Amino acid sequence: MEKNAIRKIIRELKKNIILPSDYISTLENQVFSKMEMLLEFKNSRNILMYHSLADEFPTRNTIERWARERNIFLPKVVGDDLILLPYSRQKLATGAYGIEEPTTVTPVSPSQIDLIIVPAMAFDSWGNRLGRGKGYYDRLLSQSAATRIGIGYDFQLLDCIPAEPHDIKMHYIFTPNCSITICNQI
Repeated sequence: MEKNAIRKIIRELKKNIILPSDYISTLENQVFSKMEMLLEFKNSRNILMYHSLADEFPTRNTIERWARERNIFLPKVVGDDLILLPYSRQKLATGAYGIEEPTTVTPVSPSQIDLIIVPAMAFDSWGNRLGRGKGYYDRLLSQSAATRIGIGYDFQLLDCIPAEPHDIKMHYIFTPNCSITICNQI
């Protein structure tokens, strides 16, 4: 199946997500508590996350919780790229694509990040990731040696998705009911 066909199917599935907020919090806790067991997480100080949109796997509670102990960074869309800015609850504004982004002005280099939490339209058990089609995360991930962790709902984990040489694989993938270790060195 082609990438755009997969995106269309996943978009339709996402439209049908109607979950109570307490259940969404439970799913978020399930995924991130598994991640917290990883040695890579325990050794990380600088974590890049994403501020979830309504159709993405939730991250907001975890961002708040982790920000008490770790340096959390969020991406900001600038042209065709993402820059990484320190997270501050008080310094967020709606940016490109309706995403809440930091308003601080001093970006950090991707090389300073230890762990990257990556959203997607879909993942497969080989570590492949299908994004929304703009290539923002592939460009960012190509600049970093950080551990890459994909997260999503169970329906976003497919048997196989098309991958191209420039697509960056994940090291781990977590959904509420699945934990996949691809490889520590891809």
